[in-house]
Amino acid sequence: MTEPAPSGVLQGKVAVVTGASRGIGRAIATMLTSAGARVLGCARHATGEVVACDVTRAADVDRFAADVLHRFGPPDLLVNNAGVVARARLEETALESWAAVVDSNLTGTFLVTRAFLGAMRAKGGGRIVNVASISGRQGTAGLTAYCAAKHGVVGLTRALAQEVRAEGIAVNAVCPGSVDTDMLRVGMPGAHPDMSPEDVANVVIYLCAYAPPALTGSCVDVFG
Repeated sequence: MTEPAPSGVLQGKVAVVTGASRGIGRAIATMLTSAGARVLGCARHATGEVVACDVTRAADVDRFAADVLHRFGPPDLLVNNAGVVARARLEETALESWAAVVDSNLTGTFLVTRAFLGAMRAKGGGRIVNVASISGRQGTAGLTAYCAAKHGVVGLTRALAQEVRAEGIAVNAVCPGSVDTDMLRVGMPGAHPDMSPEDVANVVIYLCAYAPPALTGSCVDVFG
């Protein structure tokens, strides 16, 4: 397992992580906590320290954001990780399946970012990391909805980075390749993962704790 970030490097920081109950999101939340951050995680179903919030539902997101802002103030770090995948040829993709994938990966990123961005602007800084995918950089047969959504996340990242650059908010995306998660087993049955969730989490930690402020609007490809 990849070594976590040094304890205390993010001491006093408030971090929000979506999709924090499993896989990459759980690894990110764990590493941020180990680095000293106060992590507020959410997922569709509450588990332990992770509260329930469906990022595809604006009312859920607004309630979650209002609670975080009331209790902890604006986040220093916002990690948009929540998402689902569905595998099917395009002509066999039901509209409901398409909507579920796009809503969770792309619309959810928009809703959560919108809910916190005003407070982050007022605070005068922060870092936003959007977990995209290799599927946001290239096409994959059978994953048209997922590829479309993750390409959208990359575009959102680049555009938002320009909107908030002057206000001290860095916005970057991480694009992992095959990672040992349940999502990989759904999206690419039989694939052999090249990385652990912790490998990807370490890249997120770099963007949250170590990357220079000038690094914004970038897509960090975690594959080769």
